[in-house]
Amino acid sequence: MRVDVAFTPAGLSHPAVQRRTVFVIDILRATTTMCAAMSNGAKAIIPVSSTEEALRLAQTIGSKDVLLSGETKCVRIPGFHLGNSPLEMKEEVVRGKTLILTTSNGTKALLACQGAGSIFPAAAANLSSAAERGREAMEADQPVLIVCAGRSGAFALDDAYCAGRLAAALLGGTKPRKGLNDAALASIALVRRYGDEWERPLRSSRSGRELLRLGFAEDIRDASRLDAYPVSMQFHERRVTLLPAPFAGVRASSEHRDGVGHA
Repeated sequence: MRVDVAFTPAGLSHPAVQRRTVFVIDILRATTTMCAAMSNGAKAIIPVSSTEEALRLAQTIGSKDVLLSGETKCVRIPGFHLGNSPLEMKEEVVRGKTLILTTSNGTKALLACQGAGSIFPAAAANLSSAAERGREAMEADQPVLIVCAGRSGAFALDDAYCAGRLAAALLGGTKPRKGLNDAALASIALVRRYGDEWERPLRSSRSGRELLRLGFAEDIRDASRLDAYPVSMQFHERRVTLLPAPFAGVRASSEHRDGVGHA
């Protein structure tokens, strides 16, 4: 068993991700927004690294079924159809559409992981589904890497806590043993520190405090809802698309497998 956590994508090399099953977390808000969009019928999401690249790609595709989505400094980019809020991803807006998405941290983290065996965006919103994918990888003896988007290249409490919740769900009833790196152990320790109340660490984080200051308290609440958008998504060939559920249905709740007592 090998479960590693990276608190930022900085320094990730091709050998570091090659043949690994990678989960990318930007809970506030990119991966939560992706979950909401795909749950509400979006066809695909194309993450890009900048506003300029998003505009060029939209012009190249040239379709009325493409929506520009993204933020800079937490605020919707001028001229874009959508920002980076899960609450904007309403079914009547995104169903059947392809979103071109650029964000300050999350989309860059996804792009940094290209070359991995498999890449799955993850958040509280689809934690149970992500955990199922992770357990499948572990049963196949594939090493798992959980990559936090972080904030401006630095540690982010919100992403690290979410990484701890995912790592705890992967471990199930076993205690941390060899095979976990120090960042994985630290993220699980955060779960012990904050318990299973998602909103508290999210609001306490720097990103959370900034969102509160800008009036996005509802986004934090939405991002704190376990399995709110229980989709299984993969980032493959530059697109995020839906995958079939690992089983007939996503298991009702991972709380009993994901809780502090199992860390």
